Amino acid sequence: MTIQHHPGDELLLAHAAGSLELGHSVVVASHVEGCAHCRERMRVFEAAGGVLLEELSPQALAPDALARTLAAIDAPPQPRPRPAPVPQPPLPPGMAWPRSLAGCPATRWRWLGPGMRWSRVTLPDDPAANVFLLRIGAGKNLPMHTHSDSELTQVLYGTFHDGRSMFGPGDFDEADGSFHHQPVVQAGGECICLASVRGRVLFNGVVARTLGALVGM
Repeated sequence: MTIQHHPGDELLLAHAAGSLELGHSVVVASHVEGCAHCRERMRVFEAAGGVLLEELSPQALAPDALARTLAAIDAPPQPRPRPAPVPQPPLPPGMAWPRSLAGCPATRWRWLGPGMRWSRVTLPDDPAANVFLLRIGAGKNLPMHTHSDSELTQVLYGTFHDGRSMFGPGDFDEADGSFHHQPVVQAGGECICLASVRGRVLFNGVVARTLGALVGM
């Protein structure tokens, strides 16, 4: 299936510049790693950033900069410890863990509602980032909701329709408080998404709001 939905230029520029908050950045990166179109856009933005750096005025180095550099070169190499495996929830056959989440532990799948599960993803460099995986069964839907700020979603597996458009594997969505939507997973199979939320997800119903608060959505 061809990727139909991509991050906007503003998000890609912020990601290329390293100014995007880490939670949102890993979701954008998970899209870019599987989208040739956006990888090419990123190369253009990074090249433009390189030109801007070349036009900056030269800055003087610290007096001991050369000595410290030479000392670092002469220092014996330190053995790198083998990274310990991080916990990850089981995924459907054929689905790969996004490279942007390498080294990021995730909890087991937890019950969210009938046919719905979620997993909290911890970013070691920003433990407070609100990043999680959603796993929704075929024909199931999230309650109607909007957002106090913004939510970025990358579809890793399966397909959903939220009343605006169909989103399939590799598609990216940015949602904010300007509209209400209700993602409904299509009948062909379950759907797994990676999401980063800035602010809160504002569910319409009391029960949904309570469950959302319990999981930090």
